[in-house]
Amino acid sequence: MSAIIITLLIPLAGTIFGSAFVFLMKNEMPELFQKIQLGFASGVMVAASVWSLLLPALGMGNVWQVAGGLLGGFAFLLLIDNITPHMHPIIGQEGPKSRLSRTTMLALAVTIHNFPEGMAVGVAIAGATTANFSLSGALALSLGIAIQNIPEGAIISMPLRSAGNSRLKAFVVGSLSGIVEPIGSVLVLFLASEATATMPYLLPFAAGAMLYVVIEELIPEASQGKHSNVATIGFAIGFALMMVLDVVMG
Repeated sequence: MSAIIITLLIPLAGTIFGSAFVFLMKNEMPELFQKIQLGFASGVMVAASVWSLLLPALGMGNVWQVAGGLLGGFAFLLLIDNITPHMHPIIGQEGPKSRLSRTTMLALAVTIHNFPEGMAVGVAIAGATTANFSLSGALALSLGIAIQNIPEGAIISMPLRSAGNSRLKAFVVGSLSGIVEPIGSVLVLFLASEATATMPYLLPFAAGAMLYVVIEELIPEASQGKHSNVATIGFAIGFALMMVLDVVMG
């Protein structure tokens, strides 16, 4: 049980650690650092979607179940993305018009991003407890997401600081944006433990949700402006790292 709890909380720890960068860096985050982070996060999430979620799902169900779950994950995030007002540091505001503060909308953007990652960890743990998965594979996924959450925590706390918030408030809001990950993990873990037959759907559902974030948000942000080639290098490193973690520890 303790190993499961640790696996659930590791991604949140990555977000908290990254948010603490606000105490060490100046108010503005270098664009180069942002592009590296965006590319790295994209690589981790794509590799995790394939090796940690889609391939195991194909081993548990047929291709139609997996395809349906994948499309369901895309549709779910598309809905959430369109009904939730949020703001990205580079792209700007998305979703319906709102009078919410910039701080709140920046936090909501990261929350939307983090939820599918939490789902992915939860469904991987569910696979380790109810199906023919290893907990080490779930731990590899959790570690990979935590690593990419470190710069992600910084990319939410630093703009909050530059917008005029105190360093402490920026750190707290950045850290709290990661709370949704263990919540999503526990929710999916409960659903999967209640019905093992849902695994061929839940695994690709989480993959679809993560891939939506990559295609809709991370890659467009990474390709805008300068240093897009650095983002590509970050993607390659993130993809390779997550693939190695999953194969070695899975």
